Amino acid sequence: MRRKSPEDLTEEELRWLLVEKRRTARLERLERYRRTGRVITVLPDESARIAQPLRTSVEEIMLDEEELPAHANRRRKVLDGFLLFVEIVAVVGFLFVVFNGLSLIRELNREVAAALEQPTLTPTPLLMAVVLPSGHTPPNSPGGARPNEAEIPEHLRPLVQSFASLPLPTPSPQQAIRIQIPAIKVDAPIVQGDGWEQLKKGVGQSLGTPNPGEKGNVVLSAHNDIFGEIFRDLDKLQKGDEVILYTSQRAFTYEVVSTKIVEPTAVEVMAQTAEPIVTLISCYPYMVDNQRIVVVARLKDRQ
Repeated sequence: MRRKSPEDLTEEELRWLLVEKRRTARLERLERYRRTGRVITVLPDESARIAQPLRTSVEEIMLDEEELPAHANRRRKVLDGFLLFVEIVAVVGFLFVVFNGLSLIRELNREVAAALEQPTLTPTPLLMAVVLPSGHTPPNSPGGARPNEAEIPEHLRPLVQSFASLPLPTPSPQQAIRIQIPAIKVDAPIVQGDGWEQLKKGVGQSLGTPNPGEKGNVVLSAHNDIFGEIFRDLDKLQKGDEVILYTSQRAFTYEVVSTKIVEPTAVEVMAQTAEPIVTLISCYPYMVDNQRIVVVARLKDRQ
């Protein structure tokens, strides 16, 4: 048949040629599937294949060709679907582990922060509920200028003496370091603490009172007739006069709102307030020093 031209072949010979061509193509396809691992079917030997009845229908030959690949495709699709499901489960599990790990780390950080956090100690009223600061005897008195222990009730004197050993706060950029009162030409340094030794150096800030610009009452005191007479002219201040407190970073301007004369035991003027104010305290009157002058100024603006 191979030596004849297609025009000389009979219908039966043409069918044989088509069958052989289809079978050869089918065997090649199966061999290719076998090499790629898509099928593991063992083909019958040549004698068994020849013994099988020859199909002469082109439709049956096409069914034989498509049967094995379709079956292999179904198996591959099932396998691919299973692998995809496994991958999805693995990703979901990984995300769950990561989320739980992050939550655990956040919780541990909160616990460590809570363990390290120290409570802020707030001064109790008892620490300043004795007498107002800056009390002293006049420099012209028989014993000269010295702390006036007569102002302090005798049973409270040991308590007042213990206040002298209180530790000073750690310096910070927010602390007051200087005060200016242009109306009475005051320009002096501010130190922490209002004891006898601190007021020798300048204006003393009562321990535990807020920094300039913060809510609350900044309590400052100084002498009027010794150690520079810094607050000698507090009684000359009028409403609207400015009090400027400086830190190492900025200045805060306060405006005088009131002036009054009180007894040394009127410690309520040192109480904290909801608004930002500064309270200036000094002995009064000049060279007598048996009372206190108290000037209150309210925060006006920031410079």
